[in-house]
Amino acid sequence: MVVQAFQELVELRKQDAERLQWALTVGCCVELLHAFFLVSDDIMDSSHTRRAQICWYQKPGIGLDAINDALLLEASIYRLLKFYCREQPYYLNLLELFLQSSYQTEIGQTLDLITAPQGHVDLGRYTEKRCKSIVKYKRALYAFYLPTGLSCTWQGLMKESDNALEILLEMGEFFQVWDDYLDLFADPNVTGKVGTDIQDDKCSWLVVQCLLRATPQQRQILENYGQKDPEKVARVKALYEELDLQSVFFKYEEDSYNRLKSLIEQCSAPLPPSIFLELANKIYKRRK
Repeated sequence: MVVQAFQELVELRKQDAERLQWALTVGCCVELLHAFFLVSDDIMDSSHTRRAQICWYQKPGIGLDAINDALLLEASIYRLLKFYCREQPYYLNLLELFLQSSYQTEIGQTLDLITAPQGHVDLGRYTEKRCKSIVKYKRALYAFYLPTGLSCTWQGLMKESDNALEILLEMGEFFQVWDDYLDLFADPNVTGKVGTDIQDDKCSWLVVQCLLRATPQQRQILENYGQKDPEKVARVKALYEELDLQSVFFKYEEDSYNRLKSLIEQCSAPLPPSIFLELANKIYKRRK
């Protein structure tokens, strides 16, 4: 995403090896930030698989040493930025953007954790408003706004990237709803991850939609939510199927994609619309 935005924003004649090196470095730093969050998140969620492999902390001989490994991943970001970008006039802005995104994501993770504290299931906390707040802070800002904002930074286009924030937040929500859908309905052999949102008591888009549609009798079935027992998990899955949440998702998908394209038309200028359209098309109909 960083390199793509760089190629869209920087004039072709100025896309020399040195500038490309900066773009690649900053893109690698975004990947390191992503890895830092994922390693940490897997520990907090007691997850088992990630990208078709067992989670890092689950590997023999690693255990909770993975916490320090996650911190090293984060620290590597600032070592790389210092080595490659320190002499550039935008260096301070890069640092501030990474630090701001880290803080916002950690706020999102806090929202996620306090919405579903271990051992205490409270269905009243699963609201659309809470779900959107978690998505905004935990996913959208660092996964979508950060790469675009970084590419704008070295072009002196920070104000323009702020104007595109509405698009990028919408895109982040679109991505996360897809993630919640895939957690339950996708093939783990394709996604590389066994979905655990039901047993982990997550405030996912699916459970929010279920609560909006469930009868009092069906709501009682949701008392099985947040339980590790496979039979209880199966009861929740059966309820989702009974309420045909797949069809609800497919309608959301089309509506959200069309809304996203409309937002891009209205709000992308003066940034090239292609930056956002290419991202939207990568998310739309994805399988993992």
